[in-house]
Amino acid sequence: MKRKLRIGVISDTHGLLRNEVYGAFKGVDEILHAGDVGDAGILHELEVIAPVHAVYGNVDGWELRKDLPETLEMERLGRKIAMIHGHQWATPQVPDLIERFAGAAVVIFGHTHRPLVQQVGGTLVVNPGSAGHRRFSLPVSAVLLTLTTKTPPEAKILDLS
Repeated sequence: MKRKLRIGVISDTHGLLRNEVYGAFKGVDEILHAGDVGDAGILHELEVIAPVHAVYGNVDGWELRKDLPETLEMERLGRKIAMIHGHQWATPQVPDLIERFAGAAVVIFGHTHRPLVQQVGGTLVVNPGSAGHRRFSLPVSAVLLTLTTKTPPEAKILDLS
């Protein structure tokens, strides 16, 4: 049984998968996409790197929505991970996400295009930011999430620009 997992976390690709993602996610065990995929081809491209789990976002059309859930909850190494795009709140706030996914060790969301790694009590809240087209002066980013059986989850923001 594995005792350590490296998970690539990405969001808001909006139909663009940058070449930098391949290097940033090299060696990850799986990839989580927090919505606004933009094109199903993005998920197929990510599958070249590692298995992918995704939720749909507000810009994702019917073709993606019929195949992707609105929310995803899973367990990895005994830790509950929850993922949602976040458009359900217009502007998602950390307390709302923690309340919605009570008991999760990690809550992942997108939508704001602003990268965030914030520990609140026993929950690590992660927004990988936008990995697609640059939005205003916001960074182009993703996150590397590390889970072990012995230590709390850790997340590192990766610059993709």
